[in-house]
Amino acid sequence: MPNSLIAIYPGSFDPLTNGHLDLIARGSRLVNHLIVAILNNTQKQALFAVAERIEMLREATTQFSNVEIDSFGGLLVDYAARRNANAIVRGIRAVADYESELQMAHLNRRMRPETETIFLMAGAQFSFLSSRMVKEVITLGGDVSSFVPDAVERRLRAKFPQKR
Repeated sequence: MPNSLIAIYPGSFDPLTNGHLDLIARGSRLVNHLIVAILNNTQKQALFAVAERIEMLREATTQFSNVEIDSFGGLLVDYAARRNANAIVRGIRAVADYESELQMAHLNRRMRPETETIFLMAGAQFSFLSSRMVKEVITLGGDVSSFVPDAVERRLRAKFPQKR
């Protein structure tokens, strides 16, 4: 039995949403140390650079003393091993999320049995929210203020000035 529960909450966070923040808040209450880790995926065209996402996450999570922001490349289980993490936190919005996340959890467990996956259900008010949808709304000139933290909204507005 580990003395300290260290968990990783991985994702692209491009951009960070209030749904992500809800999972960070709830996950941080369950573990001793929560590492919010941005996957550095060179195969995807990101809206924000990893350094910008790290900065936004740090600004938005200052109230959580046990939350650390980091980034990684490669396999999540390899990163978990390097960070001595014994859990992975994943958010589930809908049944489709569960199916794909379950497959990934089984694969991760096969590669690194000592790392458990903790599924957290999205809060009802965030069950529809995704970074992809936020990007779509902002590119069409919509209001995203209720979907993202203030610091993220400011950066989005700078990238997509109002089209009105």
